[in-house]
Amino acid sequence: MSERTRLTRSARAAIVATALTVFASASGQAATIKGTVQYVGPPVETKKLSVTVDQFVCGKDKDTEDLVLSAQRGIRNAVVSLASPPAVSWQFSTAPVFLDQRQCVFIPRITLVPAGGTVEFLNSDRLLHNIHSTAKENPVFNRTQPRGRTIPITFAKPEVVRIGCDLHGWMRAWIVVMEHPFYAVTGAEGEFTLPNVPPGKYTLNVWHEMLGVVTKDVSVADADASVMIEMRRR
Repeated sequence: MSERTRLTRSARAAIVATALTVFASASGQAATIKGTVQYVGPPVETKKLSVTVDQFVCGKDKDTEDLVLSAQRGIRNAVVSLASPPAVSWQFSTAPVFLDQRQCVFIPRITLVPAGGTVEFLNSDRLLHNIHSTAKENPVFNRTQPRGRTIPITFAKPEVVRIGCDLHGWMRAWIVVMEHPFYAVTGAEGEFTLPNVPPGKYTLNVWHEMLGVVTKDVSVADADASVMIEMRRR
């Protein structure tokens, strides 16, 4: 495993787990919300995208990644967060988060970064890419990026920012700029974990690039809470 691969994977794990230090309420009680996000609806056809440029690096086709389901219909790459954070203190890690471009794919697809945090864009491919953002709250950027150049971008305000490459139109990624640390990205089976949540009643927001946003109410007591959330095509 290359150094860049290791950094990218470790940074993603850190931002959803240990990189966020959360201090529980004065009572010292906190629990974990665990769950899965499931797709409901008609079967999803697996498609391939034809590659017509730079096949020597990109290959001849790419899997569509806008809706990735497990065998049990768990949804990968959904973002789960608390609609309103509890009245606790927290401290974000100041370490940068890495987003790489490998074989003409952004890795990872979803990147979480705290408001005021920095994403370092990498290019591991032996060809030219560009990183082009679509945003409302943060400044829009469009930067060419040859191999080996690191481009740091700071995101000041919470929102979901789309990232694309104009040279390779299938490439897509999303930067989720967080206003509090109670966020998680679902894994391969649609699973997620929100740790260190004080007891109380909350609303979960679930965002997915193709399926939109759904909400789910959940109550947290002294023990961990478990929830299953359903999403369908709009």
